[in-house]
Amino acid sequence: VQLQASGGGLVQAGDSLKLSCSALRSGFTRSFAGMGWFRQAPGKEREFVARSRWNGDMTFYADSVKGRFTVSGDNAEDTVHLQMNSLKPEDTAVYYCAAGNILSMVPGSYAYWGQGTQVTVSS
Repeated sequence: VQLQASGGGLVQAGDSLKLSCSALRSGFTRSFAGMGWFRQAPGKEREFVARSRWNGDMTFYADSVKGRFTVSGDNAEDTVHLQMNSLKPEDTAVYYCAAGNILSMVPGSYAYWGQGTQVTVSS
């Protein structure tokens, strides 16, 4: 596993969480063109959330999170963050970060995946 996602937890609707995707090897994320965030709820397919360059540029969000979620990059820490505000119960899922050679909304475009972090939003 080359990536590690962290920051999930149990929160109430309207709260915020900040997820982090860290490279286990220095410079790993910067060697890829794109970073993706996906989520998977029980019984559902993996869903696109956001994608960006490793430094947080060229961001694109799913309509369901646009205006609430923000991607940013931390060059010094070789980490990409997903700031999630105004969380809703329907945001409950395991969140994954991924790295690949293109910017894409398709999970299959990403070669490397973190292990996932659980986000649970209660109503």
